[in-house]
Amino acid sequence: MPLKIVVCGAGFLGSNIARQIATAPKVNDITRRVQLSSRNPHRLHAKLEREVPSHSLSPPIAVDVTKPNTLAPAFEGAKVIVSLVGLMRGSPQQFDEIQWHGAENVAYAAKQVGAKLVHFSAIGADAGSHIPYPRTKGLAEKSVLEICPNATIIRPSLVFGPEDDFFNRFAKLARFLPFLPVYDGGTSRFQPVYVGDLARAVEIISRLDATIEKQVSGKVIEAGGPDIFTFKQLMELVLDYSHRRRPIISFPFAFGYMQGAILEKLPVNLFTVTRAQVEQLRKDNIVTEENGENRFSFKNLIAEGYHPPLRSLVEILPQYLQ
Repeated sequence: MPLKIVVCGAGFLGSNIARQIATAPKVNDITRRVQLSSRNPHRLHAKLEREVPSHSLSPPIAVDVTKPNTLAPAFEGAKVIVSLVGLMRGSPQQFDEIQWHGAENVAYAAKQVGAKLVHFSAIGADAGSHIPYPRTKGLAEKSVLEICPNATIIRPSLVFGPEDDFFNRFAKLARFLPFLPVYDGGTSRFQPVYVGDLARAVEIISRLDATIEKQVSGKVIEAGGPDIFTFKQLMELVLDYSHRRRPIISFPFAFGYMQGAILEKLPVNLFTVTRAQVEQLRKDNIVTEENGENRFSFKNLIAEGYHPPLRSLVEILPQYLQ
């Protein structure tokens, strides 16, 4: 019987994970079939049908993570659940309902069907934070490990790759704005990780190899790329690779909060920024050097799959940024 893997979340990261697993060779002569499940998985499924072998895909099943009764039928027979539950912006209530309790619902459903759970969080997840995004990420991590102690949690830094929201968005902004903004000198640090490397990591975990599972079960994996950049340096790369000349102007955080207070009340658009997003720029977004017993190295996981080294931002970004 093919090994069923459900990717719960059909966005940028989910599509890359599904594609990576669907095109990977058999493991121990076992075929893996990927099922996309989200509120609207059909459009992405149709796209993947044109890109991967048809025998590698199961029919998509729509789910709503805020409605647990939609999850169990979709997860039936699954051996691996990849949970990509999350929001980039929203009200505190929406963050609680989706990013925290929605992740709990996925974990309960994974436990019910006896599936391995791979849960995506974020570097900076902190249940004690006053900012909704990291707070609910941290609370979700705690809940997931309580419900599924053998779950693997992956915390990526800034994710890049074709169709990413971050670099493509700032490249578009550079078309319309006479400058690119940073706050307080743009000194906060990021460790961008290539979406393909994250997809490879999930593909390796989804093999359910006993040796790998022993290493990643119940572990938190902080995923960063090979290089660290300041926010200002990222803006410089955006301008270089999109072939535009714009000054980079630094504003105080107080200005960013005022800007966010206005823009977050308007319909979401290219210029949308929230006060919470500005606040998050006060902290670095890089892999920590702590190696507690519940941590496992992202580089070591990739090495388990005998894959090439982690891909760098300066290698990939020029291939798609214009």
